Amino acid sequence: MEKYGFGVDIGGTTIKMSLFEMTGHMLEKWEIPTNTADNGSSILDDVASAIEGKLTEKSIAKTDVAGVGIGVPGPVVDDTVVVRCVNLGWGKVDVAKELGAKTGLKVKVGNDANVAALGEMWQGGGKGCKNVVMVTLGTGVGGGIIVNGKIITGSHGAGGEIGHIFADETETETCGCGKRGCLEQYGSATGAQRLAKRALAADTRPSSLRLRGAQLSAKDVFDAAKAGDEVALDVVEKMGKILGTGLANVACVVDPEVFVIGGGVSKAGPIITDVIQKYYMERTFSSCREAKFALASLGNDAGVYGCVYMLLN
Repeated sequence: MEKYGFGVDIGGTTIKMSLFEMTGHMLEKWEIPTNTADNGSSILDDVASAIEGKLTEKSIAKTDVAGVGIGVPGPVVDDTVVVRCVNLGWGKVDVAKELGAKTGLKVKVGNDANVAALGEMWQGGGKGCKNVVMVTLGTGVGGGIIVNGKIITGSHGAGGEIGHIFADETETETCGCGKRGCLEQYGSATGAQRLAKRALAADTRPSSLRLRGAQLSAKDVFDAAKAGDEVALDVVEKMGKILGTGLANVACVVDPEVFVIGGGVSKAGPIITDVIQKYYMERTFSSCREAKFALASLGNDAGVYGCVYMLLN
C-alpha cells in the first residue's frame, strides 16, 4: 500500500502544499505563490515542479505515493474537472488529467470548501462522524456537506453553497452572486460590518462602534458585544438568528451528526456560536435537535488534510 500523499490547496494568492503519511500524519507543509498571469496557465506546472522537487528531496519513489489531492476555489465535477475558477483565471480545466500527465501520479480534485469539510471530518472538529456540515464564516459563507462520508457535490458542483440560501426578501443590496438577501450577506465578516453600519445609522443609542468609523471590522463588532455594547449585541443576535435558521433548514435535508463552524468569524467564540445554536434549536425539525456544534480545529490546514483524505476513497 502506498505510504505517502500530497495535499495541494490552491488559493488566489498562495498555494498551500503538504506531504502526508496516509495515516493522516502531516510530515511537512510549505507554500508557493499562485501565478495568475496569463489566466493561470502556469499554476499546474508550478505545482508539478514543487511535487517533483519534494520527491527528490525526500528520496521518495512515485510507487510509494497514493497521489495528489487538490482543492480549488470553484465548482468541481467528478473529482476531476474544474468548471470555473474566477480567482485563478481558469475556465473549464480537467485538472486531474493535466496534472496527472505532468506528474505521473493519480490526481483527485475538490472544491476548496468541500475539501476543508473532509479534512475536519477526518482529523478535526468532526472526527469520528460521517455526517457533517462544515460552515466557514469568513469574508463570505462557505459550506461543505458530507453524508455517509461522501461530499455532496451535486450535478453542477454547487452542492454545499449554503452561503446563498435565501434569507431576507427586504434586502436591497446585491450579494456577490448577483442575487439579494443571501445568508452570506449577514453571516460573514463583511455581513457583520454591513449590519453594524446599518444599525449605527438607524439607532441613536451610544455605542463604542461609532468610534471606529470607516475602519469598523467584524472583530470590533464581536469585541464590543463581549463588552456589553447593546448595538453590537443586537447585530450579533441578528447574525445568529439568520445563521441558525439557515442551518436548521439544511438539517431538514441532510440530518447531520455535527455542524463544524470555522472561518475567521468563528474565532469570536461562544458570543456568536451560542446564538447560532440557540436559533437552530428553536427552528430545527425535532429529529435534528441532537446535532452537535463544534469549532473547526485544523485552521488553514483543513484543506490539505481533506485533499489527502480524497485519495483514500
